[in-house]
Amino acid sequence: MIVHNLRQWLETLRKENDLAVIDTPVDPYLELAEIHRRVIDEGGPALLFTNVKGTPFPVATNLFGTPRRVDMAFGPRPEQMMKSLIGAAETLLPPTFSALWNERGLLKDILKVGMKSVPQHEAPVMAIKVTENPLKDLPRLTSWQDDGGPFVTLPLVYTESPSKPKDHNLGMYRLQIYDDNKAGIHWQIHKGGGFHYAEAEQQNQALPVSVFLGGPPALIASAIAPVPEHLPELLLASLILGGKLPMTDNPLGGHRIPAEAEFAISGVVPPHERRLEGPFGDHYGYYSLAHDFPVLHVKHMWHRKEAIYPATIVGKPRQEDYYLGEFLQRLLSPAFPMVMPSVRSLWTYAETGFHALTAAVVRESYSREALVSAFRILGEGQLSLTKMLLLTNRPLDLSDFRETLEAVLERFNPASDLFIFNKTSHDTLDYTGNKLNHGSKAVLMGIGRPIRELPRSYTEGEIPGISQMAPYCGGCLVVSGASYEDDPGLAQQVMGYLKARDTAWPLVIVVDDAEAAAATQTSFLWTVFTRFNPATDIYAAADIQHHHLSYKLPLVIDARMKPGYPEELSPREDIVQTVDARWSDYFGK
Repeated sequence: MIVHNLRQWLETLRKENDLAVIDTPVDPYLELAEIHRRVIDEGGPALLFTNVKGTPFPVATNLFGTPRRVDMAFGPRPEQMMKSLIGAAETLLPPTFSALWNERGLLKDILKVGMKSVPQHEAPVMAIKVTENPLKDLPRLTSWQDDGGPFVTLPLVYTESPSKPKDHNLGMYRLQIYDDNKAGIHWQIHKGGGFHYAEAEQQNQALPVSVFLGGPPALIASAIAPVPEHLPELLLASLILGGKLPMTDNPLGGHRIPAEAEFAISGVVPPHERRLEGPFGDHYGYYSLAHDFPVLHVKHMWHRKEAIYPATIVGKPRQEDYYLGEFLQRLLSPAFPMVMPSVRSLWTYAETGFHALTAAVVRESYSREALVSAFRILGEGQLSLTKMLLLTNRPLDLSDFRETLEAVLERFNPASDLFIFNKTSHDTLDYTGNKLNHGSKAVLMGIGRPIRELPRSYTEGEIPGISQMAPYCGGCLVVSGASYEDDPGLAQQVMGYLKARDTAWPLVIVVDDAEAAAATQTSFLWTVFTRFNPATDIYAAADIQHHHLSYKLPLVIDARMKPGYPEELSPREDIVQTVDARWSDYFGK
């Protein structure tokens, strides 16, 4: 099934009994978000709020919040076509008549990829024009009580390079609504839209910006996809859609507009203008703090008749973005070996905010080739912001982190297989470094045959200062004791004590609550990898040999909350009580 627009998707969900329509009046300030989060936790349906205070527009959320909905929205065809494209890259080089004939079905599908023009009167998005206070009637959604204001959480932000208009970017960058005409635009350091703005700013020019809301699910997925910098997202949307993407001209000037979108907002971002944006409760599960970001000046807006406003709510994993991220990884993973030939498979972990942790199965056709793969991964697009990279040459399912970590811990030699690089870039939302966008990286390689048997239960007696111990997997022990503020040196003390005792555990992680952190893959990944910076929080004895740090076991990671870290997200208690009391009003008995 091909889904062409948001309302077709909602109707499909309605027929599948996977849509809850909430007609009860709902406050966009905190209440709507709390309802959404509870439904996500329960694996519940998509939500359509038809009576949101302060706006004439219904609000649709949780559109892709289960694996089933993602499969329904996109089906198997995009993944099958991507695998076929990668396979054809080998069979068609050099091209022969027989090879072309064998791939005739794929070539026919490729001819469907692209864009087609739709006259303005046939484009639903062009039904209504708003030039005075264009943002006035949009829903003012605030997800968390300490957010800096209302945010647009599912915007598809379109820009073009000032020097090369065919070089476009469609990305999902949150917008903070300041007033009826202006919004803060959160362009991060590794995003294509930010590159276009930097280019315009160097020329002292304003950058035209369009923001689309809604349209086919394929358009939303392509905006999130971590594709290479110069791969056009609109073409990816067409590939996922399975047909040409309908576009229409804007008679008021500016970019072309997806004809099936619900809203199209047009404006400019002037050079050298900044305004405080944030805080915002983001997908890391914490508040990203307030910083100066560029400002979008909105000139006009188009929208459908009876337009529906799509939104999402982010927070501690797993949220809706987790399921879209998993689909995109499955879709794009066949391309990694073609772009990086020594990389067999690769996975980033949504539970950590994606950039905090990456694992890869790599080729080792000669000694230390894995290190070549590490440098290649860390130099590839958004993967360059990876904080912790695990490598092995053993074929395995990287999405199973216990299996992946055990494979590495069985094989790695700390003297030669651990590298820590300080003073590198971090994801803008990762505050574990010493300042915004700055931090460090670690590469841990487990290549070849196992060199140790991993312990699976702790039998070595008490550890001074530690009150809880819980194995997460073979070789990885999670412990907790005093908080960082009460005992900042605890992790180093644990490392020294266990080294002196010649512990069998190669990896020990100090957290604030060991039993909770070790309970599930989600709790482990979120707790550990969002709370440490490799250069300052990995402890191990080491010798310097020819400019190389030769580490010794055990490795101890301090993953406790530390001063300066943003606050963990939690809902306001009175909102929780309000939603408790009104639950039957929303959904009936």
